[in-house]
Amino acid sequence: MRAMILAAGLGTRMQPLSLLRAKPALPVLGRPVIAWLLELLAHHGVKETAINLHHLPRSIEDAVARSAPKDLAIRYSREAHPLGTGGGIARQRDFLAQSDPALVLAGDMLLDCDLTALIAEHRASGADCTLVLQARSPANRHFGTLGLNSRGRVRRIADRFDLGGEVESGVFVGLRIFSPRLFEQLPDLAPGSAFEDLSDWMAPLLSAGKTDIRGRLLGPDKLMWQPVGTPGEYLAANLMPPRVSFLGDARRVAPGTQILGESADLVLGAGARLGAGAKLRRCVVWEKEEVPENFQADRGVFGDGNFYACPENPTLADPPATNSGRKNSHE
Repeated sequence: MRAMILAAGLGTRMQPLSLLRAKPALPVLGRPVIAWLLELLAHHGVKETAINLHHLPRSIEDAVARSAPKDLAIRYSREAHPLGTGGGIARQRDFLAQSDPALVLAGDMLLDCDLTALIAEHRASGADCTLVLQARSPANRHFGTLGLNSRGRVRRIADRFDLGGEVESGVFVGLRIFSPRLFEQLPDLAPGSAFEDLSDWMAPLLSAGKTDIRGRLLGPDKLMWQPVGTPGEYLAANLMPPRVSFLGDARRVAPGTQILGESADLVLGAGARLGAGAKLRRCVVWEKEEVPENFQADRGVFGDGNFYACPENPTLADPPATNSGRKNSHE
């Protein structure tokens, strides 16, 4: 089985961190984001994976070289300019079409689910494509949704396309399961062009009644999805790590400071050192970094010799006081 990880984005929303490393190369609990995805794919039987590259490609290549499962073959698709999700897939059409099914994942997220079960459901459905969705919640309310009819067929894509008949909706988590026949309807990539897979490829086919695209809505007991697209999301992924099957082994410490949920509020990468008197709260220190003596900071990342403040994320904010004046430890 084959897969593709979309990793060529510019990472504009992740700046300034994405000016140092591409988003898929950023460490979460000491392991690059892309390493979590590669291990998930290998765990569920994927043998070959394509990764498209554009922004800071060396950072991704280095991350993959350090962390990819040994039995997973990697190939790269280098883009001189960003081709969009659809364009990136189009360049790997021949590679992906030889797999039934083929998986395509966004490269800026943590994901854990039963891929084997989802693949079996996709095959049984006879659909051309299955898009995996998460139920709407306060945590993902800023993402667009896809609407499904009573048979699970996609009828609406955000606010760009609506065929009516919607009975439920969910947030697309970036996981696609393709049957090979859909690649036969994939537009050719013109020189210098770019296009998106949902809005520019699938939506026109749905409008014309030429494809069967399903949505699989999963609850929190079946799906863990943590987007890593902004500094706030990146900080949350490290400090409030979701339950996943492949936890990293970065050194996590809580030097007498507040515990948020079940995780410490300081993550130290391998070989990282804190100078005497340094006080960090809700921070991530990358591997081999040396934090100066008496350095104090809250909510940010120490990397490449500098501190980068991260905009406050609601999930990392101080919990509200209860009537007793104590803070709610579960928030």
